[in-house]
Amino acid sequence: MPTLQTEQTTQSEHTEQAERAANMGHRAHSDGDWDHRVPVQTRSERFKSTDVSQFPEVTGREVNWKFTPISALRELLSGELAGGTPALEISDADGVEVSTIPMTSELVGRAGIPEDRAAANAWGQAETAQRILLTSEERRAVTVRRSGLTGAPTAAHTIIETAPRAEALVILENTGDANLSETVEIVVGEGANLTVVSIQEWNDEAIHLASHQATVGRDATLQHIVVSLGGKVVRVNPTIHLDGQGANGEGYGAYFADAGQHLEHQVYIDHNAPRTRSRVAYKGALQGEGAHAVWIGDVLIRRVATGTDSYEENRNLTLTEGTRTDSIPNLEIETGDIEGAGHASTTGRFDEEHIFYLRSRGISEDEARKLVVRGFLIDVIQRIGDARVEERLQQVIEAELEQSVLV
Repeated sequence: MPTLQTEQTTQSEHTEQAERAANMGHRAHSDGDWDHRVPVQTRSERFKSTDVSQFPEVTGREVNWKFTPISALRELLSGELAGGTPALEISDADGVEVSTIPMTSELVGRAGIPEDRAAANAWGQAETAQRILLTSEERRAVTVRRSGLTGAPTAAHTIIETAPRAEALVILENTGDANLSETVEIVVGEGANLTVVSIQEWNDEAIHLASHQATVGRDATLQHIVVSLGGKVVRVNPTIHLDGQGANGEGYGAYFADAGQHLEHQVYIDHNAPRTRSRVAYKGALQGEGAHAVWIGDVLIRRVATGTDSYEENRNLTLTEGTRTDSIPNLEIETGDIEGAGHASTTGRFDEEHIFYLRSRGISEDEARKLVVRGFLIDVIQRIGDARVEERLQQVIEAELEQSVLV
C-alpha cells in the first residue's frame, strides 16, 4: 500500500509535485512561460497530500477557494487544531461496529486523501479516526450526533464502511457551536447499498469545513445527501469515486442561506470503471443581504468508464434582493462510448405561472411563494429515508420561511 504522506516515490516526482503544489492547480502554457499560468484542465490532476506543508498558504485566488471567505478560516487552514477522539454520540444497532483507530492505521486513506490545505491540516492533526463498520445485509439506521464542540479550532476524521452486500443509512447530525475542519471517508463494499446524510444545523457563528471522500465498489450504490441550514460559514465538499464496474453514485443537497451566511458545496463524481451511473441534484434557497451560496459540480468520465450514464444539476431560488449565487457545473468526458452525460444550472426568482396557478385556487400570494419553496427543498429532504429526520428538517425550513419577506 503506498504511503499516505504524498503520492510520489522518487526524488524527481517529489520535485514535480512540489512545483504543482506551489502553483495550486496551475500549469504552464505550452510555450513554457511559467510567469503566466493556466488552470489544470483535468479535475483528476489536482494535487493531493496528507502533509499540510505541501500546500501553500491559501490566498483566495485558487480555483477551489476563490468564492470562499478565507479571512474567517485562517485558524482551520494553518493553525493548531485540537485532535483526539471527537465527542460523537453513535446510536447502537445490530451489525454496527464502532472503534477508534490511529491515523497511521492501514484502514485510513482507502477512499482518498486531501486535495486542499484545510483537509490536509485536519488529517494531520486528528490523531485518531472514528470507524463505523456496517455489516448487516438487512437495512440498519445509525445516527451520529455531534453537539459538544466549542469555538476552539478542532480536527476530526470519521470512516464509514460497509461490508459487501450490507445495507445501511448513516445520518451525521451537527448542531451547536463549532470551529471544525473534518475529513470523512466512505468505503462502500461490493454489492452494498449505503446512504450517508450530513446535516448542518450549527449555531449562527459556527464554522465548518468538511471533505468527504468515497469509494464505491462493484455493483454497489452510495446515496450521499447534504443538508446545510445553519452556520456562518459551511463548506462541505463530497468526492465520489465510482471505482467498481456497475457502481452507482447519487449526490443530493438542500440548503437555505440567510443574511450574511455562506454555504458552499463542491461535488466531484469520478467515473473510473465501466457501466457506472451517477446523479447529482443540489437545490438551494437564499434570502437576506449577503446570503451567499456556492456550488461547483465536477464530473469526470475516464477512458475506462465505457457505458457511463451521468447527469448533474444545481437549482437556486433567490427569495430577496442582496443575495449572491455562484453555480458552476463542469463535465469532462474521455471516452465516446457512453450512455449519456449532461449538466444544468439555474438561478432565479419564482416561476410566476406557479404563483398564478396557486393564487387562482384561493391561496394568498405570500403563502403561494412559501409553498413553492417548501416543495422545491423538500424534494431533496424526502430522499433521506428516515421519517423522524425528514419531519424535523421540514419544520426547520418552515421556521425559515416564517421569517421570510418574499419578494
